[in-house]
Amino acid sequence: MLIDFVGLGSMGLGMAVSLVKAGHTVRGFDPASPRVEMLVEAGGAEFGDALPQADGVVSAVLNADQTRTVLFGEQGVAKRLRSGGVIISCATVSPAFAAEMEAQAADMDLLYLDAPISGGAIKAAAGQLSIMAAGSADAFATADPALEAMAETVHRLGDHAGPGSAMKAVNQLLAGVHIAAMGEAMAFGASQGLTPAQVLKVVSVSAGTSWMFENRGPHVVDADYTPKSKVDIWLKDLGIVTDIAASSNLPVPISSNALAQFRAASEAGLGNEDDAAIAKYFARAGGVTLPGDN
Repeated sequence: MLIDFVGLGSMGLGMAVSLVKAGHTVRGFDPASPRVEMLVEAGGAEFGDALPQADGVVSAVLNADQTRTVLFGEQGVAKRLRSGGVIISCATVSPAFAAEMEAQAADMDLLYLDAPISGGAIKAAAGQLSIMAAGSADAFATADPALEAMAETVHRLGDHAGPGSAMKAVNQLLAGVHIAAMGEAMAFGASQGLTPAQVLKVVSVSAGTSWMFENRGPHVVDADYTPKSKVDIWLKDLGIVTDIAASSNLPVPISSNALAQFRAASEAGLGNEDDAAIAKYFARAGGVTLPGDN
């Protein structure tokens, strides 16, 4: 396939390189030019004018506003697609927004796959993501070669856009709550004289563990808050969860409380740090010192 790829962030670059490795022709765009250069070095190309129309677009941007702009804005990449081409949209958005994008694509004789992703940068680079996808049979058929290159597992959740984003919201509900719980547990352990290293070692082989605990806990142990996923990401993702729940009149008190903690951490100046920095927020509130936080 000839694929235009928008959004070469920590996961997007790995996805684009996985497409190249699978034999696809990939033209990439990202506001950070070094990311485009990395794709070119891996065998991809950068965007340009007067090029052949693409078979597909992969959009791996941050949110709904960016998705709308990069797809259908004044310089939107949807215009670069051939008739019947497919948009694979990977941002975390609401189901209603995904359905709106599908309808807009149909008006341009384009296919749309609601395809949020999970797995992190390492799995993205290995072509081993989990993709929660929903769309028409034609959208799946057209997107399948690209999906096969980027994902270890493609979950086919419906024949129209929306269920993919709904499932991603479920996943983000759990992920956000688990990261907040990790931070609280690390601060609690430190308040009792335990080191984060001890807490990580014991909990990781005990019933209280989670994937997020084992993944983010080492960031606290190493005092490494270089952002792989920022605190501020959870204001968006858990905000989507609570908005969807409110529209269904469903109480989500645990998610709402986790969102409040991330919001408070952001307001305390931690918004651009790795989301494991939620542990620093809890520790500072309790007068507890974690590694590297003097």
